[in-house]
Amino acid sequence: MDVGVVGASGYAGGELLRLLSNHPKFAISYISAGSNAGELITAIHPHLTHFKDRKFEVTDTSKIDKCELLFIALPHGESAKLISQIDPNLKIIDLGADFRLVNKGSWEKYYSGEYAGNWIYGLPEVVGSSQIAKEIRVANPGCYATAISLAIAPIVDFIEMQDLVAVAASGTTGAGRSAKISLIGSEVMNSLSSYKFGGVHQHTPEIEECLNRLAKSEVKLSFTPILAPIPRGILATITSKLDQPISITGIREIFEIFYRDSAFVSLLPTGQMPMTSSVLGTNNAQIQVAIDEHTNRLVISCAIDNLGKGAAGQAIQNANLICGFEQDLGLRNLAVR
Repeated sequence: MDVGVVGASGYAGGELLRLLSNHPKFAISYISAGSNAGELITAIHPHLTHFKDRKFEVTDTSKIDKCELLFIALPHGESAKLISQIDPNLKIIDLGADFRLVNKGSWEKYYSGEYAGNWIYGLPEVVGSSQIAKEIRVANPGCYATAISLAIAPIVDFIEMQDLVAVAASGTTGAGRSAKISLIGSEVMNSLSSYKFGGVHQHTPEIEECLNRLAKSEVKLSFTPILAPIPRGILATITSKLDQPISITGIREIFEIFYRDSAFVSLLPTGQMPMTSSVLGTNNAQIQVAIDEHTNRLVISCAIDNLGKGAAGQAIQNANLICGFEQDLGLRNLAVR
């Protein structure tokens, strides 16, 4: 299939190119990057040696319409502007936030610009692979939203869903390529810092909407993100009070059953903790669970690669589904730890 990538100069766009270059069914026919049009791809992504002498193109809707599948990796608010100009039958995976939220009020509270509507939410392990496979346009989840939703989804019937507390650390690629003083090496190295402090991170309503699909009661999340001095990876810790008696053995069984058919999400053996280095460069998610008996709270740890399961890897997983392929096609690589 002829595939296009719009917004390929960013970190997620570069990871898309890396993964797609080895996909047995997808052939990259069009690669665009607005402000970097005309530049060599390897000038921005020097590790992508498969693309030697190839340049980023301008964003051209006539070329987009010649593709059979399109990945959009643009900043939030930009996808919606482009969608209205291209073939309505073109299969699209949007890595931005433009079509993730069902609630218009949540979009207006956490984002800027006009609400564009919503597409099916592309978290196959929670929404359902068969449901996504019926669609031609998919809203790829956010990185934090992926890690936190995967951690909580199996256990919604056993915890207080209005008492979710999540703290998650992410590598600097999660903030994009734009030049910011807070992201330069001298500021980031040897330092951890919270940001979007006080429940204002834009992935909060996305997580709540995702989990509301499963929960019997309203979902309320207090979420604090942390900037970690690493390029990529997310480690999320989520807690909530248990609302009924259950053993750790019972909890583990629930997680194992929930993810037994997943090619990517795994509950680790007792005593083994998720590590970002163990999922680096993959579409995998690692989970561990425990009960804090002192406070009667369930504690869950989840590690993903923010550019993998949190972005490009999951986008290809969704693309495989809407194109009728096995969802792990082109995504069976091991971590590079």
